[in-house]
Amino acid sequence: MDGEGNLFDAIPVGAPEEVIDTLASTASVRVERIVSNGQATPAGQWYDQQQDEFVLLVSGAAAVAFQGEAGEHALTPGQWLWIPARRRHRVTWTSEVPPAVWLAVFAAADTSP
Repeated sequence: MDGEGNLFDAIPVGAPEEVIDTLASTASVRVERIVSNGQATPAGQWYDQQQDEFVLLVSGAAAVAFQGEAGEHALTPGQWLWIPARRRHRVTWTSEVPPAVWLAVFAAADTSP
């Protein structure tokens, strides 16, 4: 795969919705930059993805909760989470200033026995 860029180019500030840019993709892997400006997953909603996800918080601050767990995982720059496919989770809060910038890598779930 050819391509290059800078994760910090043209960071959207104050966007009313999260901004998701696909940086690279193949048939089995997708790499995204996600910029959150204070957004959170709506109360009562959960992400339930068919892919495994590695997520790294690059700047800002945020927190992620997993269904069935008490509390949340507060993240600061450099912290990452591995979220297996079908693991229900939600973003409980993100910083607005500075925006929370995430690097997310989605990969086909390992279905081997």
